[in-house]
Amino acid sequence: ELGWPESIPCLDRPPSPLEFYREWVSPNKPCIIRNAISHWPALKKWTSAYLREVVGPKEVSVAVTPNGYADAVFQDRFVMPEERQMPFMDFLDIVEKKVTSPNVFYVQKQCSNLTEEFPELVCDVQPDIPWMSEALGKKPDAVNFWLGESAAVTSLHKDHYENLYCVVSGEKYFLLHPPSDRPFIPYELYQPATYQVSEDGSFEIVDEKTADKVPWIPLDPLNPDLELYPEYAQAKPLQCTVKAGEMLYLPSLWFHHVQQSHGCIAVNYWYDMEYDLKYSYYQLLDCLTKTVKML
Repeated sequence: ELGWPESIPCLDRPPSPLEFYREWVSPNKPCIIRNAISHWPALKKWTSAYLREVVGPKEVSVAVTPNGYADAVFQDRFVMPEERQMPFMDFLDIVEKKVTSPNVFYVQKQCSNLTEEFPELVCDVQPDIPWMSEALGKKPDAVNFWLGESAAVTSLHKDHYENLYCVVSGEKYFLLHPPSDRPFIPYELYQPATYQVSEDGSFEIVDEKTADKVPWIPLDPLNPDLELYPEYAQAKPLQCTVKAGEMLYLPSLWFHHVQQSHGCIAVNYWYDMEYDLKYSYYQLLDCLTKTVKML
């Protein structure tokens, strides 16, 4: 099937490993799965008070930006956030607006930070998703913990992972594009840079001069500049809301842009994709797109 549904399908229960692989992973189709994490203690336990008690004064990595956009194109640079080490309780004070800041704070470090930085919370979830691990014949490469302000936005990009994104509290808002939309999605090469705080508290953008340029998508799918990127008018985004207790299966190579409700907490499992025929097809489409633009 070359066409995609106009909305993301919802499953009322987690599938069997065979069913999941056959119906979703192999055809590279997203779905929302209900009642897959309803047994997690985290759904009831992860209140602000509990997180303060369990993690408390421990220093964790927090992405800080002036505008909510970490790892995004800004002023013709690919700008990464300031990675600030701060007590987790101080971060919670900002999220709960007990302390005001002109900047935007987001726990979003994608290095299996749940197991590396928040081991105190691992017992409240699962180390992997058993039916996914059986379907793929592997364990996840990373398990990540996400918590931040509503102003924190994840810019449009894709990953080489099969992603199970589980919302513990609040809501996540996804805008998705299938890999077949690649010809309509612009990529450019950008000088990488990082936000750094100057002495007066303002941010400056500092180039990573020794780093190679980064291919990234400059377009904002919520407000696309169709004069600059007219091809994007042919793309067909899908939007969905993932609520507390729900899981989104986000297939590998799908483009996604993510927003959230304020203080939303989520955990996601990254399983490395198979570099099989669908990966080869995507690489072919990507090369053809680049070649056509050079003509």
